[in-house]
Amino acid sequence: MEINEAIKRAKENDQKAFNFLLDKYWDDVYGFQLKRIENENDAEDIAIQTFSRAFDRIETFDPSFKFKTWLITISKNIHIDLLRKEKKSISNMLSNDEKSVLQILDESPSVEDKLITEQNLAKLLRDIKKLKPHYQKVINLRYFQELSYREISKELDEPINNVKVKLLRAKKLLADIIKKNTPK
Repeated sequence: MEINEAIKRAKENDQKAFNFLLDKYWDDVYGFQLKRIENENDAEDIAIQTFSRAFDRIETFDPSFKFKTWLITISKNIHIDLLRKEKKSISNMLSNDEKSVLQILDESPSVEDKLITEQNLAKLLRDIKKLKPHYQKVINLRYFQELSYREISKELDEPINNVKVKLLRAKKLLADIIKKNTPK
């Protein structure tokens, strides 16, 4: 899939386009933040928030700019906002406002979903344990406890878009682990 096509399809709520864009630009956004703040967990959280915000506002993307530049700008602004909030030490940093939550469709199983469901449960559980704890938790809540995005959002006390991006990332990482451990 070509970038402009993926952006166009993402604007139409195409799940595969969201996956493609996340896979294509994750390392760029995460790497940018890791260099800035030198903390893997914080860099990962900001990267998740970046994609969440970008997917929520994808219709505002101006194609005269590079998509990567747009994402990096969002990421930089999120980090600046977090620093400002830390300085003010506001206890309620996130609002529960869900007025314009983008509904990322989860209808057709992705390649990662198919790989995950084909695995032997015991082996799958071993592979899940190789993920970072926050990815283990989101996989557990979604696939083992069968919670909705909204329920997971409440359970983790995170915006629903962060949950969606975190789940996309967790599925991608888990699929990579499974592929690596599957004999050819």
